[in-house]
Amino acid sequence: MLKTLRRPNFWIVFLADAVLVALSLYFAYLIRFDGSITREYIGGFLFILPWAIPIKLASFFFFGLYKGMWRYTGIYDLENLIKACLVGSGIIVFIIVVKSRFFGFPRSVFIIDLLLTFLFVTGARVGIRLFLNSKNGPYGFPFFSRKGQAKETVLIVGAGDAGEKLIREIRDNPRINYDVAGFVDDDKRKRNQTIHGVPVLGLLDDVKRIVDRKEIDEIIIAISAASAIEMRRIVGICEATGLPCKTLPGVGELIEGKVSVRSIRNVRYEDLLGRRQVQLNLKQIGGYLAGKRVMVTGGSGSIGSELCRQIVRFGPEKLIIVDINESGLFDMEMDLRAKLPDMEIVPVLSPIQDRHVMPRVFDREKPEVVFHAAAYKHVPMLEMHPWEAVLNNIVGTQNILELCNSRNVRRCVVVSTDKAVRPTNVMGASKRVSELLAQLYVIEHGCQNMCVRFGNVVYSAGSVVPLFRKQIEKGGPVTLTHRDVMRYFMTIHEASRLILQAGAIGDGGEIFILKMGDPIRIADMARDLIRLSGFEPDEEIEIKEIGLRPGEKLFEELITEGEGIQETEHEEIMVLRADDGGRKSEVRDQRTEDRERRSEDTAEHKEELTLKKMRKHIKRLVNYAEAGDGQKIREELKRIVPEYEPNGL
Repeated sequence: MLKTLRRPNFWIVFLADAVLVALSLYFAYLIRFDGSITREYIGGFLFILPWAIPIKLASFFFFGLYKGMWRYTGIYDLENLIKACLVGSGIIVFIIVVKSRFFGFPRSVFIIDLLLTFLFVTGARVGIRLFLNSKNGPYGFPFFSRKGQAKETVLIVGAGDAGEKLIREIRDNPRINYDVAGFVDDDKRKRNQTIHGVPVLGLLDDVKRIVDRKEIDEIIIAISAASAIEMRRIVGICEATGLPCKTLPGVGELIEGKVSVRSIRNVRYEDLLGRRQVQLNLKQIGGYLAGKRVMVTGGSGSIGSELCRQIVRFGPEKLIIVDINESGLFDMEMDLRAKLPDMEIVPVLSPIQDRHVMPRVFDREKPEVVFHAAAYKHVPMLEMHPWEAVLNNIVGTQNILELCNSRNVRRCVVVSTDKAVRPTNVMGASKRVSELLAQLYVIEHGCQNMCVRFGNVVYSAGSVVPLFRKQIEKGGPVTLTHRDVMRYFMTIHEASRLILQAGAIGDGGEIFILKMGDPIRIADMARDLIRLSGFEPDEEIEIKEIGLRPGEKLFEELITEGEGIQETEHEEIMVLRADDGGRKSEVRDQRTEDRERRSEDTAEHKEELTLKKMRKHIKRLVNYAEAGDGQKIREELKRIVPEYEPNGL
């Protein structure tokens, strides 16, 4: 209350409202008596006036009318004003009824007074808002507009919610030097309509004509959700004008979907993916993360670091970040500490396969939830060094799963890849072994392990997008391994959020698959990136085909033969309903009886894989890795993962 009383101009506003309340009652009497108050009712007017002013002002104060800024008066303030007027008038009527049962007080006066109070007070606030906003340019009164300040004339693509919020902020913020010429939108019903006084000038196909006629300087795309096809068309039309083309980030990048002019940026490749905002069940995720001790392995990597940033939003008791990258681990710790100084952050510099350090870490920190994101992932590098895939991806995963089992970790989420499906390279085969390990621990020990399988992540370290951008910056050529190579893509932000959601809905033993949308041809991606950089493919930047690398496939898959998928409670997450050709690597409970029947049909043709047998396989893999025998490693991986088809075997 004291803060409100000390606000600048509070007493001016307060006294202005007092005058308006008095005038509303006076004019109510004048209207009721056709311009002059008769003597018999003068006494009633003079009696009620000293009551009306303090009662209505107190009601305004109670409903928060003096907390808001007049510059931003909106529907919420009008709702509170209606409530305040009704309550204030109701109290006055109650006093009159108690005093004289309306004797000497015309009933219609109080209805007129209620309406006039609302109109006068609303009019004052709206008028002040118009006056203040008029200083920003063409949306108010021209004679109040600022002179001599250069503004960029912009065209906004999208006359929806995002466009409306954008125009409102441009109008309300005097520091934003944008002059909005209008909107374009493919909804024909919006044509010739206005949003906050700004017209919808036409359809998207009219952009070129509008740009020439209105002398546009810049185009801003304000569409919160568009498919990949729609976004490519929009960007293509806008870039054809030769003007700078910017966009609002996808809603997932903005806190609670807030649209802000400060967030406007150049169009990036992920905008062309057309990925929808990921809706999370925050209560469900918070249920297994809030107040818990959470560990993330590979916590300074692309996925691991974003997992850390997302996890801290749910208020864990502590976050343990494990990584072998000293610089990355330091940067991650500093970043989180700067944003969350009260959060307990525990950095652990150690290889995940270290059987001396990692047990001590588990005993000291006692993690309750583990996200296992540590892995080597570069296909050509691991084809050259298959022993590293064994030691890090397989032995490291085995070590983490064994510690989770022996230390009673409640939940372990293993991050996998679409390259684990019918693998043709060591990296994919090692990740498939990791999936099988996680499931075997569930079968034999009842652990709550689950895997999350998805495709490529845009802008992850070493991915194709940063590589292409570097090649474009150097003037080309942009190198493709094959013109027909296709891959699934999603953003880091989206992948990490869905991993958290999968961890919430899993019971143990599942392999979750994230919906990746349609696969993207890498050649098309290269052309899009060249155009986004302001060049023409093949003319200014050469695209060169260099041939498939060892272990590389033309097409990646999310499921393999013999597997099937079914929907989960989250629309963007699927789960396998059968394993690979009959291996009993799913959780044995009543909900998977149908899977087991399918497994039993083929069990006679394959030896059942157990944790004991898997440990023997891994022991042999370690021996071959220590001997540096890549051929033997591939042969042993083939025994564990029969669908693995390495080059050269």
